[in-house]
Amino acid sequence: MKRIGVLTSGGDAPGMNACIRAVVRTAKYFGMEVFGIHQGYSGLINDDMVEMGMRSVSDIVQRGGTMLRTARCVEMYTVEGQKQAVKTLNDRGIEGLVVIGGDGSFRGAKCLSEEYGIPTIGIPGTIDNDLEYTDYTLGFDTAVNTCLDIINKLRDTMTSHERISVVEVMGRRCGDIALYSGIASGAEIIVVPEISYDMEDIVLRINRSRANGKHSNIIILAEGVGTSADFSKKLQSMTTYSVRGTTVGHVQRGGSPSMADRMLAAQFGNRAVRLLKDGIGNRVVGIHKNELIDMDIIEAVSMKKKFNYELYETLQMISM
Repeated sequence: MKRIGVLTSGGDAPGMNACIRAVVRTAKYFGMEVFGIHQGYSGLINDDMVEMGMRSVSDIVQRGGTMLRTARCVEMYTVEGQKQAVKTLNDRGIEGLVVIGGDGSFRGAKCLSEEYGIPTIGIPGTIDNDLEYTDYTLGFDTAVNTCLDIINKLRDTMTSHERISVVEVMGRRCGDIALYSGIASGAEIIVVPEISYDMEDIVLRINRSRANGKHSNIIILAEGVGTSADFSKKLQSMTTYSVRGTTVGHVQRGGSPSMADRMLAAQFGNRAVRLLKDGIGNRVVGIHKNELIDMDIIEAVSMKKKFNYELYETLQMISM
């Protein structure tokens, strides 16, 4: 394989630029040409791409976002859009494709591989950590650290005023950002989509912690459950303590990637190109038990994300 393409699709995640860099430089090491495709699958359909070299990815390893930009592409769900994407690849002589993105992006990659025979490698780039086959997705660690910084600051002001802080974090239908940031920040309570909650039980736990000498409480709320505004309003109606809601928002997607995400980016990008070099497609790369892995993309996208109940129980034991 002599010519490949790389794109970033769906929501952006810290580490995408570092991963693009790894893809380009590994490909050049093996004497391959690389085309960077702008705005995800939209750019692929519209033939919006540029040839990339060693210097075109200089000084990006530390930058958040994606230099290729990203977009959600409804046309890729249609047969017409898929055929146009394949035509672009064929017209450009691109023999393989690296797709950096989440679940939806992988489904597009699966389609190109399965239906049209385009060797495609998926790299899990999403802050949500909602893919079961890999322990961590690219961007998750940085997003959790961003949440930690905000939660630490909120703890200071909530303690000063003896308030309850409800902090809404991202993750869509997956509660991993809430779970990990809750444990790491010492939050008293987390509320996630995977586990039902009882507001009266939450009030009881808050009252118990106050009786034990706590002057503030942090509740981490996953966005898949609801908004911090609605949750805070309901909680305020059930307690005499002052409640404030905060939505962390899109800052979770930005910022310089952590060491962990930079390492994943380098390893994921390198493995993806090595697979394509050997003519292997229809795979995704990931990390499991601290070892780099790759597996069939069809199998990967069909796996249902499992919630880590052991970590949740850990929080329940140590939070109060």
